[in-house]
Amino acid sequence: MSFLASNLRFLRKQKNITQNELADQLDVQRTMISAYEDGRSEPKLATLLRLSEVLDVGVEELLEHDIEKQGRKALQKRGINILTIATDENDKENITLVGQKASAGYLNGYADPEYMETLPQFHLPNLSRQATYRAFELSGDSMLPLIPGTIVIGGYVDQLKQIKSGKTYVLVTQTEGVVYKRVFNYLEENGKLYLVSDNEHYKPYEVKGEDVLEIWEAKAFISTDFPNPGDKKKPLTLDDLGEMIRDIHADLRKIRG
Repeated sequence: MSFLASNLRFLRKQKNITQNELADQLDVQRTMISAYEDGRSEPKLATLLRLSEVLDVGVEELLEHDIEKQGRKALQKRGINILTIATDENDKENITLVGQKASAGYLNGYADPEYMETLPQFHLPNLSRQATYRAFELSGDSMLPLIPGTIVIGGYVDQLKQIKSGKTYVLVTQTEGVVYKRVFNYLEENGKLYLVSDNEHYKPYEVKGEDVLEIWEAKAFISTDFPNPGDKKKPLTLDDLGEMIRDIHADLRKIRG
């Protein structure tokens, strides 16, 4: 059963597009849009592909998923994903580390127990035992002030709808690989996630919900880089150090006086 007619009508109205406006974008007569929405006619492949672009929806979802009744496909409850975890001699769950060099292999081996056993494992205290954790080593400078080599500890998120806009996550995706970004959730509106780098020199981009394989919400990080007391965007200069020392001396004089 095709849901093209009902989905087309629902998504067009949701985006506040009139039949005339949609017809202009598709370069067809308005009567054709009416025929599509009534189920009296079906668009040719080229028109169908253009429809999916205009309405921001995949062709498969447009044809086979009842969006009005069930919501966007990306928001549907995902099947239970059995994670491969490691435990210590006391049966306590360890954290598996996915290093920079292992990221490409992880995309193919995240569900393979034999592959996962080859990755380093460690334990951290003070993390809630109500979640499963995984560690990912950052590469690149897109999430400054976290520098390359920083290890981000993520707690597993099993449903896409649990993603909270503005928080940072490690996403394992079919299209972008393993990425750490600040995520904004637009799954209900268009079935996509908006990924933003904290480094303003990198442009935001979108990923489709169905392309996301795993989600890990950032809970902690490990870094050998100690932050400067000043602005991280501006390197600490000798003048800055001199000013800091003068301030310390002035505070000491006040205390002694």
